[in-house]
Amino acid sequence: MTFILPQLPYPKDALEPIITKEGFDYHHGKHHQTYVNNLNDLLTNSPYANECLENIITLTYEKGELAIYNNAAQHYNHSFYWKCLTPNGQNEPFGIAKDLIIRDFGSFENFKKEFSTIATKLFGAGWTWLALSESGKLEIIPMKDADNPLIHNKKPLLTIDVWEHAYYIDHRNARAKFIEDYWKIVNWEFVNQNLL
Repeated sequence: MTFILPQLPYPKDALEPIITKEGFDYHHGKHHQTYVNNLNDLLTNSPYANECLENIITLTYEKGELAIYNNAAQHYNHSFYWKCLTPNGQNEPFGIAKDLIIRDFGSFENFKKEFSTIATKLFGAGWTWLALSESGKLEIIPMKDADNPLIHNKKPLLTIDVWEHAYYIDHRNARAKFIEDYWKIVNWEFVNQNLL
């Protein structure tokens, strides 16, 4: 199986000024493309060549095959992340996402504050995820480097990329400002789709 760089679900300038066309040119066009290229090269003649992306991630994580794992997970993470963003962002969740956030965090404001704090404090490179546990509870999970909830049998619902390359072009080193702006472009419809 050959993996390809997915098209963005919106024009490159649709999220300006939070993420500019230049930001997407580097983050999507260069960083994400590199993970895809590396993954395809690493899968050549490997036992995982015909596996789906999710299986490649879980199998190589379990076996400690980090080169394939890191590139597969970063391809998955970025593909998922682009869908978490929208130029038609709403300030608050709706539908089942809203109901579950209120159930598990008390209010959207509590959730937003906790998620933002965790994402801001995640040391170095990584991702902060909202995931659904096997018991059906929402969890905020900070994960280093390429890790994602799939490796812990949890369902990803929403993520933010806090690798420096995700925000440096448009926000320089101001990660907290990037996270604050992120809430203006969250695709809550996508979160709801993940909960079906």
